[in-house]
Amino acid sequence: MFIDTIRWLAAAALMSTPLAAAAQSAPERARTEQVEVRLISEFASVAPGQTVYLGLEQKIIPHWHTYWKNPGDSGTSTSIKWTLPKGVAASDIIWPAPSRFDIGPVTNYGYSDQVVLLTKLAVPASQAIGSVIPVEAKASWLVCEESCIPQDATLRITLAVAATASANSEHKRIIDAALERIPPAVGWPAAYQRQDGKLQARLTLPARVGGKSASEFVGRHTLRFYPAEWGTAAHNAAQSFRLDGQQLTIGLVPGETPPAQGGQVRGVLVAEEKTAPGGKSAIVHAVELGAGAAAPGPGPGPGPGPHKTVARAPAPSGDGITLWRALLLAFAGGIVLNLMPCVFPVLSIKALGLLKYSELSSAQKRMQGFAYTAGVLASFSLLALALIVIKNLGAQVGWGFQFQSPYFVLGVAYLIFVVGLSLSGVFALGGPANLGAGLARRGGHTGSFFTGVLATIVATPCTAPFMGAALGFALAQPSLVLWLVFMALGLGLALPYMLISAWPALHRMLPKPGLWMERLKQALSFPMYGAAVWLVWVLAQQAGVNAVPLALGGMIMLALIAWIFDSTRATSGAARLAANGVLLAATLATVGLSFQAVGLLAASPAPTGQTAQGGAGQDWEAYSPPRLAALREQGKPVFINLTAAWCITCLVNEKVALSQPAFKELLHKEGITYLKGDWTNQDADISALLKQYGRSGVPLYLFYPSGAGSEAVVLPQILTHDIVGSALRSK
Repeated sequence: MFIDTIRWLAAAALMSTPLAAAAQSAPERARTEQVEVRLISEFASVAPGQTVYLGLEQKIIPHWHTYWKNPGDSGTSTSIKWTLPKGVAASDIIWPAPSRFDIGPVTNYGYSDQVVLLTKLAVPASQAIGSVIPVEAKASWLVCEESCIPQDATLRITLAVAATASANSEHKRIIDAALERIPPAVGWPAAYQRQDGKLQARLTLPARVGGKSASEFVGRHTLRFYPAEWGTAAHNAAQSFRLDGQQLTIGLVPGETPPAQGGQVRGVLVAEEKTAPGGKSAIVHAVELGAGAAAPGPGPGPGPGPHKTVARAPAPSGDGITLWRALLLAFAGGIVLNLMPCVFPVLSIKALGLLKYSELSSAQKRMQGFAYTAGVLASFSLLALALIVIKNLGAQVGWGFQFQSPYFVLGVAYLIFVVGLSLSGVFALGGPANLGAGLARRGGHTGSFFTGVLATIVATPCTAPFMGAALGFALAQPSLVLWLVFMALGLGLALPYMLISAWPALHRMLPKPGLWMERLKQALSFPMYGAAVWLVWVLAQQAGVNAVPLALGGMIMLALIAWIFDSTRATSGAARLAANGVLLAATLATVGLSFQAVGLLAASPAPTGQTAQGGAGQDWEAYSPPRLAALREQGKPVFINLTAAWCITCLVNEKVALSQPAFKELLHKEGITYLKGDWTNQDADISALLKQYGRSGVPLYLFYPSGAGSEAVVLPQILTHDIVGSALRSK
């Protein structure tokens, strides 16, 4: 809720004055760009001792929503502050059943289109006939789409007091319809049970619910439970419903303040008509649990009501996430990223730099660390900016999205190959400790800066633990929040190197420079060549096998150019200038022609990678939403692996856990269907599934146990055979 509080405060300073003026000009109603509000009464005149309903009517423009009493992961519920004559009393807001709104990993509860929030007004029996009751309501609400705007209005009506009440037919019709949307309080026995980190709400249904038997009612409808208090359960987590006789068990994921064992179940249970995924559904029946006997009025009948909500697939399991938690997870993920196999090649550059830094002063060493950190943060800022721009254009993007471009993959392959040539001694980009992509100048600070840039580039195809939730959260937030999360990730990546540079005690542990450094430098070129080979393999998955000779041919040309460059270093004057011009032109021509050829191949590549298609003799099928829906409808267990050829984390998990004979035997023994989704190239269906479970990139591993209504278990991003086996046997 921290994020919406910041947005609330920022917008309040800008927008409160115009709305206040609007309220003064029209006492019974007010209007903003997003919401039209008015205060209505079912009676134009009231009698002494009478209780009447007042309604705060909100008409909300499409795609925007206001909030229920439990707003969910973010937001603020609507509030009303009453100013009434002495003796006249107003009740709390009587809340209609809410709808669910999902924005990435954030789930909110509230209302769209139109809603009437009811309040009971009690007129004292001593109220004099012929008098008037001035009613003033200061309403405050938060209205949100992708951004949120706090709004308020002061509304006024006057009720005449007469011997006999007189109804306002228009307003009474609106309020009667609103009463049909109020879930009646029921006394069904219901309590919470907690066991092994799981939360269940168990309640006993009556023999008939909504005009149907309990089993028919549960089987024919899509059920949702909305906890009355924030923090009871994770709002964005999928819910499961199991009926045994008349006992309904609701499976929940505990929230930040889960209820105690045996605690009272408080909230609203909603039954919606079943629709196709993505379709609209109407509330068929809703009841309020744990509210005692204080029902506000008649409840909904067995027929469909006017209240609409969007039917969605289950949301990601796991706790709701705040900005501070996202920053902490991103920072931790950045630290762990240093240990991932995809970052290893750049460690050679960092290690060589540390060797030379042992001769520098403490201040110079700290400056090297700061320059490296600046390179990392600048690169993450650029990456965040690219994500913001692409996301605002309406595309679905995620972590490592740039590796879905064959141009980027080929460019990085060439860059890493050239750095490897320099480490091997084919040519010198700079001093032996300043290999920041050949830009080492002015005391090595520029070299350290571009070493940080290179570290960021080679880190992006990996997803470390903690990163998935943080990045999924960031991509669903405003631009500033996304940038902050990426800065936290960059600080984590830079932290170990920055500490070594700034900690004098560690300096004394570094080895002394010597001739052996040249041999180590040459040996460390081979991981760079290995990374280049891997990227050429990734390119083959995107553009086909014909891209391989093109990429390798370009590397041969770059090696020749580098050798000629180093061989002609001794020349000077016009000859040297001309040679450099020719070599630069040759380099640009090589890279340009390679890019053009690869682009033509990528326009219609034939899938050749192992993740392209499932086929005969394989233990997996290609992922598709219709196939998953069919398997779940049949109640079959399903394991999903979302992967990419450029994701080293994915490839390591495949090797360690998912391609072992024991894993295949387990699939066969347990009757589990294995679906694999390949995100090497952009795929809208895979992007949608990643977004549904709050992830910004691969890998993502899901296991749906047997049963048509089962919720997915999200496996860790780093797999072992034991982790996978334990999850798959839990069906």
